[in-house]
This record gives sequence, C-alpha cells and structure tokens, in this order.
Amino acid sequence: MQPIEAVLFLTDGFEEIEALAVLDILRRGNVCAVSVSLTGGEYVTGSHGITVKADMLFDGLDASVNYQMMVLPGGPGTENYKKNNSLLELLLSHWQKGGRLAAICAAPAVLGQLKILNGKTAACHPSKESELECGLISKADVVTDGNVTTSRGAGTAIAFGLELVRLLKGNEKARDAARAMVYK
Repeated sequence: MQPIEAVLFLTDGFEEIEALAVLDILRRGNVCAVSVSLTGGEYVTGSHGITVKADMLFDGLDASVNYQMMVLPGGPGTENYKKNNSLLELLLSHWQKGGRLAAICAAPAVLGQLKILNGKTAACHPSKESELECGLISKADVVTDGNVTTSRGAGTAIAFGLELVRLLKGNEKARDAARAMVYK
C-alpha cells in the first residue's frame, strides 16, 4: 500500500457532499487519501442523516507521520472539531511543520480559531465569515494562500477537491480528474 498522503476528518454532523465528493476526487486524482473518524467509532453520521464507515479511527492515526495534507469538511459538525483538543493540536502542529491544511464551508473557522489564517486570504460559508480571523475574506469558490486552502461550501466541493489534487499531484492529474467527471 502506498503511504497516506491526505487525511480527511469526519465527525458527526459533517457535510456529506464536502466530505465524500472531496474524498472521491482525491482518490480519482491518485492521491492516497483516507477518512478518519473523530467519534471513537468507525461509523459517522453526516448532517443529512447519511452514515458512512470511516477508513480508520483517530486513535489509529500515526501523528509522527508527515502527511502531505489534512482536510476538514464543514457542516454543523464543525463545532465538534472546535472542541476536539487532540485534533486541534494535530492540525496546528501539522501546519507549523509546513504541512498543507484544507477546509471548506464552516470548517475554515477552525483554522481561524487556531490563528492559522492570520494575514491570509480565505473563503468560507458566508455565515462563518466573522469567525475566520484572516487577512482578507474572498468570495472566490476556492482560495489557496501558502499551505492553506479554503472553500465556500457544498456547491464548491468539486472545485475544492480538484484544487487539492492539483496541489498534491499537479495540473495534469487535476485536469484528468475533471475531464473524467465531465466537469467544466
């Protein structure tokens, strides 16, 4: 098995499109991506009642591994991310070591809480803009500023996923994934 390149965290109340579409696109782009449950159980229920089985539990994640990217889907479950000190410490440590972070919809507020967005341009769901604590709020679908990528919501999940593929595997892989999905 190839080494894990991207880790996508799931907590109860996650936005299904933002998690599953992004995970699917990462895998279409040949990124070794895994979903990680933060609930203590392998099954996680999204904000619209869809239950999925995560690839692994948070406790099984090796924090010493230098994953290339960590991804937070949004949704009402974002509040669960904000209360998970182990996750917050892992995200901050990953970012401080130069690792990439990506968050969509409400989840960029978690990065704002950690002061990761200070001085950066970022996008998020309009209802969470006051929580970003960033340099500039963008209305663009997807924004990459340094090693942080943010996006606005479920409607931008495909563009977000393709941007993550581009960052990890290059323009050609992202274009190939977009063409295969008949996306723009």
